[in-house]
Amino acid sequence: MANPMRIRAASKDGITEVRILMNHEMETGQRRDASGALVPAWFIQDVSAKLNDQIVMTSQWGPSIAKNPYFAFKIKGGKTGDTVSVTWVDNRGDTRTDTVKVT
Repeated sequence: MANPMRIRAASKDGITEVRILMNHEMETGQRRDASGALVPAWFIQDVSAKLNDQIVMTSQWGPSIAKNPYFAFKIKGGKTGDTVSVTWVDNRGDTRTDTVKVT
């Protein structure tokens, strides 16, 4: 399983800003290793976020996203103490979910 995501969620004036740093190698499938063999594709395909168990964001990614991607978005609503959870699924079926309280 991958290392935990670093998630920050802060609410101000009725808008919650969520910032995420995901730990993932994000291989495109086009790079070659030292022996010349192709490194298999391995990348995050789906990302979703929930605010208090209600889905507020979904996205689909491809192999062109950088290693250890940073992702940020804003949610209308949310307040201090609410819970934000972020889940990703990669093309190998691995998944990771992490949760943070809104400050």
